[in-house]
Amino acid sequence: MKRPLAKTAAFSLVEIVLAIGVTAFALIAILGMLPVALKTQQTSIQQTTANVIMNTIFGDMRADVRLPPGQQSKSQEGQMGLGLHGHWAAVATPDTLFFDDHGKQIGTATPGTDPAAPAGAVFRAKITYLFPPNASTSVAKIIVSWPAAVILTTGVPAGSVETFIAVNR
Repeated sequence: MKRPLAKTAAFSLVEIVLAIGVTAFALIAILGMLPVALKTQQTSIQQTTANVIMNTIFGDMRADVRLPPGQQSKSQEGQMGLGLHGHWAAVATPDTLFFDDHGKQIGTATPGTDPAAPAGAVFRAKITYLFPPNASTSVAKIIVSWPAAVILTTGVPAGSVETFIAVNR
């Protein structure tokens, strides 16, 4: 026995078109959010790398500052470290260091200059030594910015991280 045609269950063409329309609207909304999510993720990676660079600078300063005044650190002799100046060095000019996208140092600027970034540099770290409150303390302002090609005094970087450090020896 055959069923009558009117009693067969199925979706109508209108229902199918509405379902496809709702699905398309949802997919367009999701695809519209992808560029924002990717940019947020990239910014997060850059901020994390900048904080790793800042921690590297902190560690180097903490290690070097423990030397007695007048003595040169091993990092200044080129054996290890970042080659930073301490409060015992008779310099008041900032140190500028360059790092790649993995946080590895790839260059140093001559103190007192704001040079162009070397090839492959993504981050620029500028360490400005401040007048210490006493003879046994080093104080510095550290700014890590990206991209390295942007000079902080003349341009606006895409992002930066800034902090102060005071180390007693």
